[in-house]
Amino acid sequence: MKITIIKSDITKLSVDAIVNAANSSLLGGGGVDGAIHKAAGKQLLEACRALHGCKTGEAKYTAGFNLPAAYVIHTVGPIWHGGNRQEAELLADCYRNSLQIATELNLKSIAFPAISTGVYRFPIELASSIAIETVLAFAEETTSLTEVVFCCFSEQDKLIYGSHMSRQSP
Repeated sequence: MKITIIKSDITKLSVDAIVNAANSSLLGGGGVDGAIHKAAGKQLLEACRALHGCKTGEAKYTAGFNLPAAYVIHTVGPIWHGGNRQEAELLADCYRNSLQIATELNLKSIAFPAISTGVYRFPIELASSIAIETVLAFAEETTSLTEVVFCCFSEQDKLIYGSHMSRQSP
């Protein structure tokens, strides 16, 4: 599996699925969530209404509508409360459950934002480590995925992800 770390707009990526760092209502919000809803168009909101929300750590999917990606996998990351409320486990669940959906859909490529690191205040250093370790562990299992993209909002986040990725290389 090829893993790429980029600084880009996730709504413009030509991958099979992009992951939406959503809130539990799935009805749009700020940050990545708002950008994805805006770029995908009004049909995404209607499709999300039919999903009836999502619990933290879980994932659900919809079509991508006006996005280059065929699918949007919506996952609800944990709000950071200092690390004593299973935040790390819940964040890993976000990645695992999103990857599981991608595998079930027989997708080849998926792009992740830095889940929970914006308004949910999850520390980027820890979040990137969890993201990379979870994806690498999942890749050891049988999966159709051939490419995972970590799409970062800032150059600093990209450097942090790259640093964690280089520590994982043999």
